[in-house]
Amino acid sequence: MRYAEAPSVRCDVYVEAAPSRVWSLVTDIALSARLSPELQRAEWLEGAEGPAEGARFAGYNRHRMIGEWRTVSHVVELEEQRVFCWAVVDEDGRFGTPSPRPASPLATWRFELEPEGAGTRLRQIARIGPGRSGVSLAIDRTPEREEEIVAFRITELRTNMEATLRGVKALAEQPGQTRAATG
Repeated sequence: MRYAEAPSVRCDVYVEAAPSRVWSLVTDIALSARLSPELQRAEWLEGAEGPAEGARFAGYNRHRMIGEWRTVSHVVELEEQRVFCWAVVDEDGRFGTPSPRPASPLATWRFELEPEGAGTRLRQIARIGPGRSGVSLAIDRTPEREEEIVAFRITELRTNMEATLRGVKALAEQPGQTRAATG
């Protein structure tokens, strides 16, 4: 698979908790940073206190192969207790020409929640590209290995996403938390 094809990865988990509980966790960007091996911290920008369409947040990332960098994410889709989606841009030009607009993101991330039985089906989807990213830098160095580089990144994202989903599930299912009706 080539970078220009905007490859994606999708993971899901069943959570024994009401969508409202799961929603409160997946829209907490500080929690995402605690659960992610790559995202180190996140903060809402320009006075935003939480997710709203058009809201922006900064993410501070670290990866063993490319070091540390900052991104800015734009909430591009929000449907209460159903969809939280953001486009990640390279406002600082870490990976090429600064790109502040979400029309050509370096990645797009999405949580989808669906009531299922007594709980919630939680999906996380990530699409890389079409904007330049750390993957682009690796491809620039060894273009003949593009498919291998993209496959490696997709595998890495899947591993990280599965860890995040396990963390959300564990927190949502803790005793004393609001759960879906069982009955």
